[in-house]
Amino acid sequence: MAEAVRLADREGVGELSMRRLAASLGAGAMSLYYYVASKEELLDAMIDVVFEEIELPPEETDWQSAMRRRAISARQVLARHPWAIGLMESRTSPGPANLRHREAVTACLRKAGFPVLMATHANWLLDSYVYGFALQEASLPFGTAKELADMTEDVFLPQLPPDEFPYLNESAAVLAAAGYDPAEEFTFGLDLVLAALEALRVPT
Repeated sequence: MAEAVRLADREGVGELSMRRLAASLGAGAMSLYYYVASKEELLDAMIDVVFEEIELPPEETDWQSAMRRRAISARQVLARHPWAIGLMESRTSPGPANLRHREAVTACLRKAGFPVLMATHANWLLDSYVYGFALQEASLPFGTAKELADMTEDVFLPQLPPDEFPYLNESAAVLAAAGYDPAEEFTFGLDLVLAALEALRVPT
């Protein structure tokens, strides 16, 4: 399974096939069917590997800190495996790591005082935020704050004449000069989401 994940990381899940995986392993394609019955079963197992890498919300801390750590971990894992973002919620035969993860998240929210329906709302909201941010981050044309600053100066600012786009020009110039890092937006937004959810739970 590790080789399948490595292939998807390197080439994208769209390029993954049983034949391609077998060639990478130096085995016959038919031999793989001894371990998995289909590509869908292979994807189930690969997503389970991804869930296994995400830190479970720790039990020894408050719910906000626990869910914050879990969300930050999920974002880091999805940055390593961007192909998985669109598949995390698509599996109808979840593996053991997938189920353990969902049980731990639900338990964290329920023990914190969220009723079943509200815990479900909170779970959907947090996952939507993490997956959405991960998807947006994976599509950015730069990888670091320095690359963004260089692109702003060389690419973006020339497209933003101040007489036509005064606010965009000002924002781009100020943020580039300040060394703005979009990666920091994740925890900014996450903390807002967690603070909003705090008002909706029933303290235990």
